[in-house]
Amino acid sequence: MKMEQLIAMPAQTQPTMNIHLSSGFGEGPTPLAAFDASLMDARVANYNLLCLSSVIPPNSRIVRAKHRTAPDEYGRRLYVVMSQMRQSLAGQYAHAGIGWVQEGDDGRGLFVELHGDDRDRLERDLHTTLDAMRRYRDVDYGPVQMAIASRQCMTQPVCALVVAVYACEPW
Repeated sequence: MKMEQLIAMPAQTQPTMNIHLSSGFGEGPTPLAAFDASLMDARVANYNLLCLSSVIPPNSRIVRAKHRTAPDEYGRRLYVVMSQMRQSLAGQYAHAGIGWVQEGDDGRGLFVELHGDDRDRLERDLHTTLDAMRRYRDVDYGPVQMAIASRQCMTQPVCALVVAVYACEPW
């Protein structure tokens, strides 16, 4: 087959990939224990998490739902974009957020993950960051969307977490 024929052939349509967007909250005797509790709440605790950068592949759909952990997936690799904040100061808040934009025709897009102790500032920073990232690219992304998890520290350390789950793989 000649190169011209290869170029002229229509591209195969890729199946839609669901990226599950889940949040979790945790409390524990240490910040790390609170983080583990938030992973349990988001249903991603029994994996080896591999954090990705912020690119949403074409043909992706964001689904706001907890990840469904299969019993045989214990210890497997889980590819995620994750935002988490731990807080140990009584009365203070932990806010974790993921913002995203997606192009309407094929679902490609961008994630950003940020955290902070001021929710309003976090929302502004998610918008500002995505707006800047859009300016660098020649793609017509849709409006900014976001998911934010918040938790106030009362007596024990807390953790707020938002995680976008791409895929699970065995070792």
